[in-house]
Amino acid sequence: MPTNILSKASRNRELYAYELERPEHLRDWLQGRYTVFQPVQNQTGNGSWEEAKLGEVVPFDPDLRPVMSPKSMFFAEREQMFTFDGEMFRATLPRTETRALFGVKACDLMAISYQDQHFKDDPYYQARRRETLLVGIDCQSACENGFCPSVDAGPQVHQSTADLILTPMPSINGHTTGWWLICTSDQGVRAIDGMNLTPADSHWRYWRDMSDEHARATFPDDTYIINGIQRISARAVPEETWNSMAHQCLGCSGCSQTCPTCSCYAVRDVPVESGFSRERFHDSCLMVGFQKEASGANPTAVAGRRVARYWYHKFSSDFVAKTGRFGCIGCGRCDTTCPGSIGAHSVMEKIAHV
Repeated sequence: MPTNILSKASRNRELYAYELERPEHLRDWLQGRYTVFQPVQNQTGNGSWEEAKLGEVVPFDPDLRPVMSPKSMFFAEREQMFTFDGEMFRATLPRTETRALFGVKACDLMAISYQDQHFKDDPYYQARRRETLLVGIDCQSACENGFCPSVDAGPQVHQSTADLILTPMPSINGHTTGWWLICTSDQGVRAIDGMNLTPADSHWRYWRDMSDEHARATFPDDTYIINGIQRISARAVPEETWNSMAHQCLGCSGCSQTCPTCSCYAVRDVPVESGFSRERFHDSCLMVGFQKEASGANPTAVAGRRVARYWYHKFSSDFVAKTGRFGCIGCGRCDTTCPGSIGAHSVMEKIAHV
């Protein structure tokens, strides 16, 4: 029997799961309350985050992962921070809308959680973040270049990283028989209140965990990644190894732009009528001038030191002690993007065999 979700969930904070015939039913419901964004295959054949217009028939592909993570939806590529008219500074917080990100993979959700911590006191990031509902989806198999199990970022969505989670029921002859919708937060409870949903039976947890085990089995051997992490944490990578890899770096910052956890930025003042405005924009610690001081000193003038710094921030245990997890969520986008072939897989393989 359908249940009153809001009143039931308000009594305690346990997880509740409901049966759902198709993910589109949830998406269409949310469109009545949110501006909904979902992964869509664009004209280039790649995935991107696009608004799902109310009334448009847009199929949802649960396996599609956009080339770019949703990072820029919270940490804008470029934004104005404040203006000065010669007499007064005025902060320019972003205009926000109530929106939902629909079908976010486990790795990208973990990255958002990571950025939530990094930007916890940033009013520009938080203005966008608190207005956003996150609807995650469990992965059923490994994606191209993905190694999320190695860094505890997937393939199953972590409960604390999403408001709602979609997970498929067991398939019959290769066909999905339906979905479970798992509610994990008060915001998620409010989002689906009023839907005519039937509670899932008591076996949904078992089947979800079984599905996660099957998904993990599709990932390739990660021994070299674990070995690489250990060598980085022990600071056992020779400087000449970093210097050698630096020769392959073109300084394009493509890895930083596509990395869901990279959070470096720079600021500049732009003249405007009767004053100036300050804006910030994405930057990269792999750029030669990133750490250059006003005195002219540059602790990472040598390219090898920049490459070493970048990967230490991704995989060192020192960084884990500060943030609670690795700075990499195992999405493999850097390998897809880097023209010099020094993404995570190639770097860790070289380090593991030094």
